[in-house]
Formats: sequence, structure tokens, C-alpha cells
Amino acid sequence: MSDTSLSIKMPRVLVVGDVMLDRYWFGDVSRISPEAPVPVVRVERREDRLGGAANVARNAVALGAHTGLLGVVGQDEAGDAIQQMLKNLEINGYLNRDTSISTIIKLRVIGRQQQLLRIDFENSPTETVLRDKLTRFNTLLPEYDVIVLSDYAKGSLVNVADMIAAGRRLGKCIMVDPKGDDFSRYKGASILTPNKSEMRQVVGAWKNEEDLTAKAQQLRQSLELEALLLTRSEEGMTLFTPETTLHIPTVAREVYDVSGAGDTVIAALATMLGAGKPLSEAVAIANRAGGIVVGKLGTATVTKEELFGI
Repeated sequence: MSDTSLSIKMPRVLVVGDVMLDRYWFGDVSRISPEAPVPVVRVERREDRLGGAANVARNAVALGAHTGLLGVVGQDEAGDAIQQMLKNLEINGYLNRDTSISTIIKLRVIGRQQQLLRIDFENSPTETVLRDKLTRFNTLLPEYDVIVLSDYAKGSLVNVADMIAAGRRLGKCIMVDPKGDDFSRYKGASILTPNKSEMRQVVGAWKNEEDLTAKAQQLRQSLELEALLLTRSEEGMTLFTPETTLHIPTVAREVYDVSGAGDTVIAALATMLGAGKPLSEAVAIANRAGGIVVGKLGTATVTKEELFGI
């Protein structure tokens, strides 16, 4: 369809944040362990996928964006695996290798299409590597139109305020997928995309839609945001701007796995804005992308064919 084509302008998206390796072990479960009341999984297949900020980059490139990824990984096998996957997907990988840490890994054990266990391996990057990362960010900034800061609270975005300030000085669109109970460090970003639980941590519970709108608009104003996009799972999304509040119902046909859905939403939004789409249209497309990806197992992507039927 011509109206959804990304040929208007090649989106140039730089993703910055916590880079992870999502590792899946698939197997059959046929008995309970005699040692403890837990299932025994006989592993039959293993699969590695890009996780965290790397999953955002993976989603952006799947939708046709010229994509770069800036992050920190260890000097280890998992870091090498991420580097190779980025190369295979033609994502520009700007990975700072920190010899003193291990690459973040989320290992999921899947039995009969059900996640039975997740094991996390993670360390925070060193200050020296983070300073190098900030320098590299400032060098890369002029090459990209839209900057996505993907915060998983793993320590890679301690300089987020400096990154936002640098981006705004150059007139870039700065989008943030936030974490934690203090959003003040994201002040001055263009768009913030919290989910319901993240929003509640910051503004508290809301009694009704009117109360939510008041709290969201107050937060948007205090953080000097151009827009705040609240992702609401089965309730869809609500966009808060100075001019309006726009609610878009969910389009999910079947919710199978919500892991990585926020990555898909912000990647689609960034790609569409980078392609020149108006904000309201970009949000509608991102909502559709989120509805598709929750029907897939694990961290997944949405293709242009699935999204636009082309």
C-alpha cells in the first residue's frame, strides 16, 4: 500500500541501552525429577536471540530502518554471539567490550511451549567503559534521525540525561523506554513509552480515565516531553500530547507471550516517525505491531508484510 510505504524517507534509527542475549533451551517434559518436585527437561534444541536494546534494533531493522546499536557487552562467547547476529542482520553494531564483566544473558527453559524457568546472568558496566560509550554516542549522533534509549535498569544508561541533552541540541527525536520509579532523568526527551506498571510506580494508581489523563499530562509537562505514550497491554495504548489525549484499543488477536512487546512498539514508533509519519499514525502502526508480536513465542519481530500486508 502506498500510504504505508517507508519509501518516503529511509528511517535512520540509533538504539542505545542495555544489550542482552536471550538464550532459549527447548525440550520435552515427560517426568518429574526424583530429586525434587520439578519437571525434567530433556533439551532438544537451543536458540539465541538478540535481547533488551538489541531486540529493539532487531525490530527496527525488520521494518526497514537503517539501524545502529550502541551498548556494552563482555569480552566473552555471548558478546561474540551478539556481534555476529548484528552482522547477519546488517545492524551497525557499536559494542563496547568490557573485559571485567560478563554479557547479560537471560536463559529461558521451554518445555511443551511453556516457559518453565528463567535464569539471569548480569553485571553492571564499569565507569571507564560507560565514559567511552558516551563519547561514542556524541560522535554517532549526527548520523541518525531518531534515537531510542532502551533502559532495562542494568547500568548501561547512567549517562541518559547527558545523552538526551546532546540529542536535543542537535534537534533529534529522542524516545525513551523507561525503567524505575524516578523519571526525572528522562527530562527533555521527545517521547516516553512507559507501560502500566512503570507508570503506577511514578504517578501512583488512578481511579478512572479522567484521573489517569490528569496524572499523565502533569507528568508530561513536568518532564517537558512532546508526548507520553502509555502502553496498556490488553487495553491498548493512550497517547498524551499538549493538544490531545488519544486512545487506541488493542488489536491483539491472541496473547501468547508479552516478552519483548515493548521493544517492538518503540521500534515501530521510531521507524515510522523516522520515515516521516505523523505521530498519531505512527502510534496506530506501533499498536498494530505490538498486537502481532504478542502472538509469538519469546522476543520476536514483526515484518513489513505482517504489518502492512505487502
